[in-house]
Amino acid sequence: MPKISAVFCDVGGVLLTNGWGHAERARLVEQFGLDGADFDARNQMVSAAFDAGQLDIDQYLDRTIFYRPQSFRKQEVRDFMYAQSEALPDSLALIGRLAQAGKVFLATLNNESRELNLHRIEKFGLRTHFSAFFSSCYLGVSKPHPQIYRMALDISQRQPEECVFIDDRSLNLECARRLGIHTIQFLNAGQMEDDLCRLGVEA
Repeated sequence: MPKISAVFCDVGGVLLTNGWGHAERARLVEQFGLDGADFDARNQMVSAAFDAGQLDIDQYLDRTIFYRPQSFRKQEVRDFMYAQSEALPDSLALIGRLAQAGKVFLATLNNESRELNLHRIEKFGLRTHFSAFFSSCYLGVSKPHPQIYRMALDISQRQPEECVFIDDRSLNLECARRLGIHTIQFLNAGQMEDDLCRLGVEA
């Protein structure tokens, strides 16, 4: 097996909690007393564009919530969205050790809207660990579309067989694996470290 030279890592569900997943949106509906069915339907219509960087956060909120007058301000909703992100400390510590060892190229490969992505990069110091951020909002395409994996390979100038991709979702991993990329399904930090070691990647 070729030596692994690059590790691509999802963010939400692996290093941090999800930034804007189903559970976070459900909390928003409860917090602000929204019509859940209406919000979910509107979110479904615009979420792909939001993740692909085609809508900024204000445009997203205009289409999902503030298309009619509300008793709360848009800034309150933005603050709520940002506050949903929390660290998964053991995973971040492992990535930190890999970065310090300097043996492999480390990059994120994640679906995230632009403002939330930047907030999470800055709040959790991800620039100290990762050399590049292959995020849907920058590349204009989301997992599990094959193009996002091809772009990560092309931009990093790696062959699939020398790369490993870590994600918590099976479909995202299946699509990467079809391109010849090694994959690890994240369950916990200890398991992730063991699986990396089996591929020859040690902190």
